[in-house]
Amino acid sequence: MKTFTTLRSHYAPLPIRDVDTDMIIPAQFLTSISREGYGENLFRRLRDEDPEFPPFLPPYRNAKILVTRENFGCGSSREHAVWALMSAGYEAVIAPSFADIFHSNSGKNGLLLVELPEEVVNSLLQQTSPEITPLPELTIDLTNQTVALQDGEKFFFPYDPFRKECLLAGMDDLDYLLNREEEITLFREQHEKSSFFDTRIPNHHGGPDE
Repeated sequence: MKTFTTLRSHYAPLPIRDVDTDMIIPAQFLTSISREGYGENLFRRLRDEDPEFPPFLPPYRNAKILVTRENFGCGSSREHAVWALMSAGYEAVIAPSFADIFHSNSGKNGLLLVELPEEVVNSLLQQTSPEITPLPELTIDLTNQTVALQDGEKFFFPYDPFRKECLLAGMDDLDYLLNREEEITLFREQHEKSSFFDTRIPNHHGGPDE
């Protein structure tokens, strides 16, 4: 998994609340067994209905940050929603709140979710427009858990310490466990010595292995 430390980019606005996972990637496009390729159908239904759908207007192309409203990622638990966003080039999403399962799926796949107060998000949405040149940029610093505006103003965001450690090191859950194989083995050995019962796996006779 790709490491995440600092990201600087202009951002694409999505001024809609309660964006569910079917809006992010419609069910009819969940046809691949790979994580790749979903980006081409990101927000497909929304942009088919609206030719001026903000994130896909030319000035916002290549944005690595999406700024949207509360409860982003609600609906079904499909992990494909995260894959679609990342496949389209997004590395972070900023919103006042996120759905729990979407939040979990994002952390496991390396997509950073940044929660900022609603008034800050509203201000960011108001500060960008296709007519503005150049578009405003944001700098996200995961180490210090801050989002910095171009004028130097910074906003702190909370983030789970475990997920932070994984993202900074570019590790998914399996990588994290494998990286601590020696610690796990040592713990098991010490636990077996101090246990009042035999923790060894029984053999086919029902007793402990010889």
